[in-house]
Amino acid sequence: MRRLASIGGALLICAIAACSSADSETSQETTVDPNSVAGDYRGITGRVDRIAAMPSDFVLPRDIEIWLPPSYDSSPNRRYPVLYMHDGQNLFDPEQSKYAKWDWGIDEAMTALIETGSVAEAIIVGAHSIETVRNNDLFPENAGNEFPEIFNQDPTGFFPENRNGNNYLRFLTEELKPLIDKTYRTKTNRENTFVMGSSMGGLASLYAITQYPEVFSGAAMVSTHFPPGDGALVKYFSTKLPNPQTHRLYFDYGTETLDHNYEGFQDRMDKAVIEAGFERGENWTTRKFEGHDHSERAWRNRVHIPLQFLLAGKAVEGGEER
Repeated sequence: MRRLASIGGALLICAIAACSSADSETSQETTVDPNSVAGDYRGITGRVDRIAAMPSDFVLPRDIEIWLPPSYDSSPNRRYPVLYMHDGQNLFDPEQSKYAKWDWGIDEAMTALIETGSVAEAIIVGAHSIETVRNNDLFPENAGNEFPEIFNQDPTGFFPENRNGNNYLRFLTEELKPLIDKTYRTKTNRENTFVMGSSMGGLASLYAITQYPEVFSGAAMVSTHFPPGDGALVKYFSTKLPNPQTHRLYFDYGTETLDHNYEGFQDRMDKAVIEAGFERGENWTTRKFEGHDHSERAWRNRVHIPLQFLLAGKAVEGGEER
């Protein structure tokens, strides 16, 4: 069912999503696969609520999108796991996709996976990014503090001086999560709280689970943008990974556009993950997707894989497991 929803107060009537912030280079572009789990429907599936311009003591005000599972309205006593995602404008509605006019298809993928019993029903929360400060918010701030000689002298200007990653995580954990838990029927414990994002959002997801392992039990890092600092980010995270007995990690990358730079860095990250005690196919997986570029189209084609890894605790087929 595709419909609008309102829950009053600061929550405004809406059913919306996304604008793409993925960078690209001249190379092969991925096309949306109509036979993928998310399919090629250009619209919104199910109920999506919106918090407009949520105020914060830590970051600039931003919109929040909340996708609610099919049984939410008809099962008033049921509580649900929650997956938090970055770049929330990219998740549900292609009309707001700034570049490709495709969203991740999270709503379509979740609906299909729930219908087949492949995942339990869950709430998906997407915090919008703000283009002018996106890198400030999503960059792992403590990596910049640990390697100032690298990140303070970035000639590209990609990492500005006003890095705000720690405050962004405080926004997620101290403001957004409490609001979601108060407003919706959630399962609030770590075992039912997850985080996921792509590119810089992949870095932010890994940063979230390493900084707040008591909040998040699983993280999915899609097309993680490891190259800046030429390995310094991998070096930073290698000594900060969470406990493999209580946490799950998903990584993936493609081979086209920006993603063609990622394999070597991801190989080094995988080595650190193994050394930390994670087991391939059990509590960790890394997947290589040949021909996938750095875009919502590519992530849409494979998003059912990280969703199942986080929400169902299982590694399903897809890509090449590294």
